[in-house]
Amino acid sequence: MPYRAPIAEFEFLLAHVAGFDRVAAVPRFAEATPDTVRALLSEAGRICEEVLAPLNAVGDRQPSRLENGVVRTPPGYAEGYRAMAEAGMTAISANPDHGGLGLPITVTTCVNDMAGAACLALQMNTLMTQGQIEALEHHASEEIKALYLPRLTSGDWSSTMNLTEPQAGSDVGALTTRAEPAGDGTYRITGQKIYISWGDNDFTGNVVHLVLARLPDAPKGTKGISLFLVPKRIPDAAGEPGVANSLKVVSLEHKLGLHGSPTCVMQYDGAKGWLVGEENRGMAAMFTMMNNARLGVAVHGVSICDAATQAAVAYALDRKQGRPLIEGGTGSIVDHADVRRMLMEMKAETFAARAMALDLAVSLDLGHAGDAGQAARAAVLTPIAKAYGTEMGIKTANIGIQVHGGMGYIEETGVAQFARDVRVAAIYEGTNGIQAMDLVGRKMADGGVAIHALIDALEAEAGAHPMGAPVVQMAQGLRDVTGALLAMEMNARFGGSVPYLMGFARVLGAVYHLRAAAAAGDAARGALARFYIDRLLPEAQGLFAQARQGASGLYDLSPEDLAA
Repeated sequence: MPYRAPIAEFEFLLAHVAGFDRVAAVPRFAEATPDTVRALLSEAGRICEEVLAPLNAVGDRQPSRLENGVVRTPPGYAEGYRAMAEAGMTAISANPDHGGLGLPITVTTCVNDMAGAACLALQMNTLMTQGQIEALEHHASEEIKALYLPRLTSGDWSSTMNLTEPQAGSDVGALTTRAEPAGDGTYRITGQKIYISWGDNDFTGNVVHLVLARLPDAPKGTKGISLFLVPKRIPDAAGEPGVANSLKVVSLEHKLGLHGSPTCVMQYDGAKGWLVGEENRGMAAMFTMMNNARLGVAVHGVSICDAATQAAVAYALDRKQGRPLIEGGTGSIVDHADVRRMLMEMKAETFAARAMALDLAVSLDLGHAGDAGQAARAAVLTPIAKAYGTEMGIKTANIGIQVHGGMGYIEETGVAQFARDVRVAAIYEGTNGIQAMDLVGRKMADGGVAIHALIDALEAEAGAHPMGAPVVQMAQGLRDVTGALLAMEMNARFGGSVPYLMGFARVLGAVYHLRAAAAAGDAARGALARFYIDRLLPEAQGLFAQARQGASGLYDLSPEDLAA
């Protein structure tokens, strides 16, 4: 089934659910008029439908490969990338001083949503560059900005981030990559990094790596990590890619999905690099890129929600099976109650996950414009949106296979690819378990002030809606379990963190559906809201009960018992 860019859905969400008008009213975003946003989304949607979507299956069946040290990407990827770059899809929110459009992150989020649904493996390339642009804008020297940002913004060069090492995954502080001062203001970077998305390609003039490494005599742990910019080719005096740097792609990982995206093992052998930010403050700089990426990865989940739902609905409307079970039935499987349940669930989860991502994006934009309250709100929403969005991507992909029945298990339909491609989204940019730990750890470090402020707002909004009574009740339950977690020691909090986060997401999703039903005044929005509140929101009660257990019982089996 051809992918359809949901432009009307974005316009509805921006106007009636995410509150984008507040962003457009900020002077720095004065260019983000409805006409400008509509034109940009329409053009990006056209590229996604006509150029990117046909590449999705191509990249899955003809993966990127390593030939004589050079990464060869799937047929058509170079043209697809160039179409995105020429349309400005790489740098929608980048600073106009370096060639960017200077539009809000919220607009970038909509475009990334469409591009990921069309071809997630290729969209990952631009996501890496978007994150690096933001990191360099905030932390790099003026010399680095002047040389690199125009090339990254134009899409002439692409980007990566290098954190993980064989012995240092989620525990970044265990990394051992070294950075030795060269005596001329540069550094020699030595070490190996793994799981590097788009570590190389054959369609950009340079690949710019941001690498975490340790300076000599640096403190142990994350306090001793610095960030370095290490280009594949060292720019010459004219700023053009010059001699090859002392780095290489050792191998490509063989993965469950995202076959078109090369995931590289990178080796640095005294490669020339430049310090970004302050010595031993690399994690602060890298987190700028990672937080950008966490919203982006949340959107990866939303993208697959959308693609899987579109495919499942089209199949259910077309597939004839059995006799009509309802008056006026079509004879297709969409008449069956359980198929209708699955499709309603996919649409309800897609809406909630997309609304959450856009809500987060709006808070980020307002926070960047100086609103401290919105910045605190964005900090709370980030781990929830990342975990919920990616879990819903996995869920809807699986439901989509089920709707297709036996054909869902057959590769020719393409729906199995959705499940394979999205599975990693719950792992990278901080596993969903780590997102939940962040929510009950760092995000509760203020005593729960920011979280309680969000809960209060959700409860008040739900209380003003005719369908809101069950949502108010669940918001009160969320407040109570928040208090219970705040009273626990940290490891007990961690034990209940995942169900807490998912229950929190359920309440947020219900409020987004209420907003849509109130704004639209049409039967379809109201019916979808009622479905979510009646059938999905009640899950929160069980999730909160689990969260209250903390770590109780989790250590009752010894390691030997687990292995028995």
